[in-house]
This record gives sequence, structure tokens and C-alpha cells, in this order.
Amino acid sequence: MPKLQYSKIALSQTIVALCKAKGIKHIVISPGSRNAPLTIGFTEDSYFECYSVVDERCAAFFAMGIAQQLQKPTAVVCTSGSALLNYYPAVAEAYYSAIPLVVISADRPKEMIDIGDGQTIRQEYVLQNHVRFEANLLASKEENEADQLRNEELINEALNTAIVENGPVHINAPFYEPLYEKIAEPTVFPENEDPEFISTTLDPELQSKMLQQWNEASKKMILVGVNAPKSISQRWIDLLHTDPGVLLFTETTSNIQHASKIGCIDQLISPMFPAELSELQPDILITFGGMIVSKKVKTFLREYQPKIHWHIDPLHGPDTFFCLTEHIKMKVERFFDTFMIQTAHKESNYQSKWTTINAQRKLGHKRYLEKIPFTDLIAFDRILNAIPDYSMIQLGNSSTIRYSQLFQMNPTITVFCNRGTSGIEGSTSTAIGAATASDRLTTFITGDLSFFYDSNGLWNRYVPKTFKIIVINNNGGGIFRILPGKESTKNFEQFFETTHQLTAKHLCGMYDFEYNSVKNEFELEKALDVFYQKTEKPQLLEVFTPRELNDTILIDYFNNLG
Repeated sequence: MPKLQYSKIALSQTIVALCKAKGIKHIVISPGSRNAPLTIGFTEDSYFECYSVVDERCAAFFAMGIAQQLQKPTAVVCTSGSALLNYYPAVAEAYYSAIPLVVISADRPKEMIDIGDGQTIRQEYVLQNHVRFEANLLASKEENEADQLRNEELINEALNTAIVENGPVHINAPFYEPLYEKIAEPTVFPENEDPEFISTTLDPELQSKMLQQWNEASKKMILVGVNAPKSISQRWIDLLHTDPGVLLFTETTSNIQHASKIGCIDQLISPMFPAELSELQPDILITFGGMIVSKKVKTFLREYQPKIHWHIDPLHGPDTFFCLTEHIKMKVERFFDTFMIQTAHKESNYQSKWTTINAQRKLGHKRYLEKIPFTDLIAFDRILNAIPDYSMIQLGNSSTIRYSQLFQMNPTITVFCNRGTSGIEGSTSTAIGAATASDRLTTFITGDLSFFYDSNGLWNRYVPKTFKIIVINNNGGGIFRILPGKESTKNFEQFFETTHQLTAKHLCGMYDFEYNSVKNEFELEKALDVFYQKTEKPQLLEVFTPRELNDTILIDYFNNLG
């Protein structure tokens, strides 16, 4: 067995050793020179699973996709200068999506900053607004015990923060030259400090008050946003269903299943009159999970606010509906273990009334789809119905996630989307990272602008054969066509909708994807029949839909649900 080699630089040895000690195994490296000590340290140790991704923006989203699936920290390593800034979109997404992304940037020593050297910027604290800890390490030309101990302390705290708080951290590591020297044995042996997990409990006085409020309320709504699969025991979801006063609203990304849930919230709310909305207004609202996609439910709960709103999350307590009364800083499973077993039911028709109306909405949805021509709405219906059981869907942002919210998902499928900042810039890269870390077939559904914007994400040698991309190409930003006031906006097509005639065909040739395209319902159904057969390459299916008809059909959709 070949002997391990280490970077001669003690600081690099310390970072690598502590990552290993804490079980941070997946390392995404973008090529560079200043980060050579780190590249040597990680790639020479077979413990680490190392990936080389050239584009730093794509690399960070790729790493985030891995962390999303493993629910463990994943590291990205880059050289100095503007390379670090390219991580920022993914860092912000990881911050708001509670994903443990460890950013390790190489840097020049302080005296070399702002003197005119290339690839040199002020890297310290550059990510501070969107990381949970910032470790600015010290560089030493010679062995310096005080600096070494200080660096160990900072690295331990940074990595432990990522583990405990499920969020991004930044470790900035300045290195003196020479950068490429190796040695056979380590020269430093950093001490690993175990992360401290704080066990939170519900204050007895607060718990008593909340129980009284819950047991007296006849209209209780639970709204679930982005949520990792199997993070909540099914027994609690089933128990909630037995309370006639509880109405469960779930988003597509909630990954929660129950026959009585309302999974297509916009279908229920959109056709309602003020009197119905007032009747739907909850006495108590419980929210958990990440960001909410539905603008309609946000508008509803901001206008018809509950008297009491509890948000359950160990860290984040966003006042999304401007009526938050309690931020319960606990994991949802622990809260239910503590709270729900003591609750009592109150007579109510809240659940039965709205689930009955929701069943009628589903029939309206079905009837509408039977009479409309081929558009985005039909495309999503056919695509979502074709996705195999027990696979994974990754969704692009903007119109893709919003269309998907209109359809009941196969309960065996898990669904993910970058909803922390809701940006389009890294959806492809995240999906590929997730597929790489999972053994399940993965379908990435995306719009054309989002796909072309992140096309460098395909510049990736790790794409599994089980990865499928479906691009809905409506020749522009179709979502902008449904916004109020578009008719009077000057130069709308060029500066808002961004019309184009691009296709994914040549990109597929460049990156060795199997390519197919369709332009009508018959072609789509025929293509989907063979799309999920085993192949030796990843596949891309481009679905062309009519740009100017999509918005008309979608706007009319909500008028035909009642």
C-alpha cells in the first residue's frame, strides 16, 4: 500500500486532519495554485472522496447537493482571489436552506494583500453575512505553537458549527510559498474537539399555556415547507389526522405523506371568495420546514392572520406572516414527542369541510386538463405521472417549482428544490451533486433559462448514468407573462421574458448526454415511454411548449377549479 504523503505546510495538515476526525468525507476541489497544499492533503488520503469541478459556482452548488442528500457537511476548496466570490450564491442558499457547506479558501498572507499581486482580494469576512462561523486562520513561515493552537481552535469551532447548526461556515487559510512540497509523515497532530449538541426542552409554563390554547382551538392549521424525507415519524402525521380540527397543508418539497393532506394549496385557495377565506382562517398556525413556495398561501395568511402562530425550528424563526407568537427552538420530532401526546381533540368540522372542498378542486383540475391544448400545464402532468416509483425529483426554480405545486406527487418519490434564496443559478449543479450522492434514479426538471444559466454544471465527470434532465423550453422566462402589468411594460420580451431560440442539443453533444426533443403531447408521451429505460449515458429530454399560450392557459386554470 503506498505511503500517505502530506503537504509540508502545517496549517494544511491541520485542516485536513480535523476534517477527517469529524467525518467530513466529501471534498469538492476547484483547480488552483494557492490551494495546492489542501489539494495535496485531501487527495493523498484515500479516506476522502474528492471531486474536481472547475467552475467554483458550480462546484459549490454540486457540493451542496451532496450535503443535501447525506445531511452531513461537505467541503469546497478553492484558490485565492475571485474564486472565493463565486461560491457566494451557494453559500447564501445553504444559509437559508440549513445545509452544512464547509467553504475552505486558500489565501495569501496578510502582508501580501493590496500590494498588486494577482488573484488577491480581501478575503477575510467576505462571506460573513451568510455563514454561521468565520475562521480567519494565521499563516506562519516557521513552526509557531501559539499560531498552531489558535488555528486548531478556530478550525474545530468552524467545523463543529457546521455539524451542530446545519449551515455554511468559512475557513480562510493563508499559505506562504512554496506550496507544492510534500512530506511522508505529518508534523502536527491537532486535537479534535467533539461538537456539543444542545438538548432543548419546552419550558413547562410555556408548554402548559400552549396546550391550553391548542385544546381550546377548533381551527388548527399546520403548514409544512421544505422538509427532508423521514425527518418526522409518520405516527405524528397520522395522529394529527385523527384531530378533526387539524388541517394539514404541505408543499411539494415537504416530503410528508398522508391521504388527508392538502398538497396543492393553490388549488384550494385561488378560487375562494372573502367569506370562504375568512372561514378558512385558522385560530392556531404551526409551521415548520424551510421556505414556503406558494405566494397565495402567504397572501392568505398575511391578510387572514391566525391569532397564534408557532414556528418550530432549532435555529430559524422567520415571521413570514407577520404574526409569529412563539419560535420553538426544537427539532420538530422532539416537539411532537413532548407536546402532541398531551393534546386533546375538540369537536370541529374544520378538517372535513376543507378536505371535501379540496376533493372537488381535484375534479376541477382533472376536467380542465382534459380540455386544454398542449402547453406547460399538460407537459408537467404527463412528466410527473411518468416518473418511476422510489426515485428522486430535483426541481428548478421559478415556473418549474410553481407548476409542480399544482400536481399531486407520487408518495414514493422524494422532491427537492433550492428554495433558500429561490435563485435559478445553481439548480443543475445541485441536482447533479444530489444524484452523485444518491443511489436512486434522479430526474431534474427545469425551465430553459435556469438550465442555460447553469449549463456549466454539465461540465462534470461525475454525472451518473441514472441522471435524467427534462428541460421545459418555452423560449423565455414564461413566469413573467403571468405577472400583473406585463402588457404595459416597455420592451417586456427583451428585458423581462428574455425570449431566445436556444436549444440544449449542442450542449448534450459537448457533454455526452443522450438527447431527444418533443413539440407536442403525442411526441412527449412516446418519448417518456422510453426515457426511463437503462442507458449507458445520462439523458436530456427537451420539451418545447408554446410561449404565448402557456400564460393564458395557466391564468384560466384557476378560474376553472370551482
